[in-house]
Amino acid sequence: QVQLVESGGGLVQAGGSLRLSCAASGLTFSRHVMGWFRQTPGKEREFAASISWGGDSTYYADSVKGRFTISRDNARGTVYLHMNSLKPEDTAIYYCAAARAGLADLPLSRMALYDSWGMGTQVTVSS
Repeated sequence: QVQLVESGGGLVQAGGSLRLSCAASGLTFSRHVMGWFRQTPGKEREFAASISWGGDSTYYADSVKGRFTISRDNARGTVYLHMNSLKPEDTAIYYCAAARAGLADLPLSRMALYDSWGMGTQVTVSS
């Protein structure tokens, strides 16, 4: 298992940008697929972005494609989510998650495949 701590959330105006960070601890971080999910009150947690453990492949939800970029620095044990052109509908608590790599190093969008989660960081986008 890995321990995850998100940071970088805050209040921004529509059209603005934020960079979220997720600090991970654990010797096997580099062998974990990483993902970002988000959740608003009354709704289920939804997938936003994922990156393979080697960093060569990424996958995004249609709602954030072209605006968000996920990246990782395995040497620093950190995964990032760069968010541009933010919209009010992006308002949510953002969680990072880790999934132990299986047979293939591929991004993962299914929440059930992730076994380690951070506590989340709030992102609020005003109109």
